[in-house]
Amino acid sequence: MIKLTARQEQILNLIRDAIDTTGFPPTRAEIAAELGFKSANAAEEHLKALARKGAIEITAGTSRGIRLLGDRGVRAAGPSAPAGTPGSAHATDYMPQVPAALLMQLPLIGRVAAGSPILAQENLEKTYSVDPALFSAKPDFLLKVRGESMRDVGIMDGDLLAVKKVDSAKNGQIVVARIGSEVTVKRYRRTGATIELLPENPDFKIITVKPEDEFALEGLAVGLLRAWH
Repeated sequence: MIKLTARQEQILNLIRDAIDTTGFPPTRAEIAAELGFKSANAAEEHLKALARKGAIEITAGTSRGIRLLGDRGVRAAGPSAPAGTPGSAHATDYMPQVPAALLMQLPLIGRVAAGSPILAQENLEKTYSVDPALFSAKPDFLLKVRGESMRDVGIMDGDLLAVKKVDSAKNGQIVVARIGSEVTVKRYRRTGATIELLPENPDFKIITVKPEDEFALEGLAVGLLRAWH
């Protein structure tokens, strides 16, 4: 059994909570802010200690590259460094050398045709073979992200978002939602009967779902791959 200090246990719980709530591990800066550290470097040192003890695995060069090990089967990877920067992660970097029989086939959704189910044949661009251990839960498809509305949580234009199909979500989770003929990636918030879709970029406005809107949750974000641009 892994023996952790009280602080290490606190950080490990914070990572678990972030993954359970949003589908993504926290950044070093988020850990530092939550625990009152003066800098992200302090969080990095604690993460390295957790990695040495075998509690987590760190992917170099990615601010959300934290993977839980030996913890209820929960694993996550979420690169958020801009593509093209040294050490940034790309979709091809997440194709580990594992037996083909252990890989899962995930369809990539491009632009969604108006009125069609998200997994309709006309929306499929290609299929990726990926290691299911990369994600916090088993995804059903990959969605190509359009735009910069979720930039501040590291979800960038052109990224591949791993999505698990669901019809409900908790406040704070990152979801794929459909409003009319538009499909969008946002943070979910529901207060009473009011549903809001929150961007993670101050240049974008909160979307409030109106009673007359055709609204549906298409899925929950459970991981992220950075594609070559």
